[in-house]
Amino acid sequence: MSSSSGGIFDAPALTERLAELDHLSAQQSFWDDPDKANVLLQERGGIKKKLDGLEGILSLLDDGEVMCDMAVEEADLDTFNEAKSSVDKAEKKLATMELERMLGGAHDPSNCFISVNAGAGGTESQDWASMLLRMLTRYCEKRGYKTEITEYQDGAEAGLSRATIRVEGEYAFGYLKAENGVHRLVRISPFDSANRRHTSFASVEVMPEIDDDIEIEINPANLSMETFRASGAGGQHVNKTNSAVRLRYAQEDGSEVIVECQAERSQHKNRATAEKLLRTRLYQAELNKRSEERDLLYAGKAKIDFGSQIRSYVLQPYQMVKDLRTRFESSNPQAVLDGDLDGFVEAFLLMHAGAGQAE
Repeated sequence: MSSSSGGIFDAPALTERLAELDHLSAQQSFWDDPDKANVLLQERGGIKKKLDGLEGILSLLDDGEVMCDMAVEEADLDTFNEAKSSVDKAEKKLATMELERMLGGAHDPSNCFISVNAGAGGTESQDWASMLLRMLTRYCEKRGYKTEITEYQDGAEAGLSRATIRVEGEYAFGYLKAENGVHRLVRISPFDSANRRHTSFASVEVMPEIDDDIEIEINPANLSMETFRASGAGGQHVNKTNSAVRLRYAQEDGSEVIVECQAERSQHKNRATAEKLLRTRLYQAELNKRSEERDLLYAGKAKIDFGSQIRSYVLQPYQMVKDLRTRFESSNPQAVLDGDLDGFVEAFLLMHAGAGQAE
């Protein structure tokens, strides 16, 4: 394999490290420390994926070069178009690998939880919150991620007051953290008989799912559980028994953390998911205390109102979605609301990659 890969990866170094890991995994003592062994195997899997990706790109470029020569010799436009298609595929794969290279945060490869909360604006904001949940779910579907509603509270008249989904997939947190913050909508209200323009707000909070090997102290004496019948989206099939679970955890500072799960028919499964979400929230709170960098990743704690939004979605009097952090824009709000977030996510990752290099 050629070491030429657009300067994105050091292929010889990766190949050398892969050989080293293969040698280590062949030793009889490799599994003496299972935790360390699993970490090394995960590293090997990541390196193998990168090298396979580079090999695929080089193969596409070689095919394109051969077909281009044939097209010139035979003056064949169809062959030329095939060559161009091969090069385009290589460029697309390279762009994807470059994007994933930016996902170097400790929790970027993790699954995640997304909470959507309606803000200022009553029924308007609750309807907007349901639109945001749909947008995020559509984006996850396009990326091949698995989503599951763990908590859902209906709005008073429409939409939702609060909802939480669990997202499972490769680099789920790394990609979705770009959506963390307050989202602002401007439109002609479908709930206003006078057809006036309204501004609505809802917040999105994205949290990485915390691995079991990260220790979070939970005092059983401060933890209480309530059960109730599931209702709303995702809960219709489990509302005949008290299978839904609500956990309340009293913290030392007097505050209380409350999480719910109603996704499963089994109360035990719901409790397990709720406990995982509780650990995630407690871990996030601890990171908030320890790291100033959290301000970059978790903007969702801002007041859900004017002046705190990360992105504006304008449907009237003109059509525009604009990210106020990266200045990335789209003139097709419907596509964005249908889950076309790739441009916004890429701009966010590029911005933070640039900030990291500047430091």
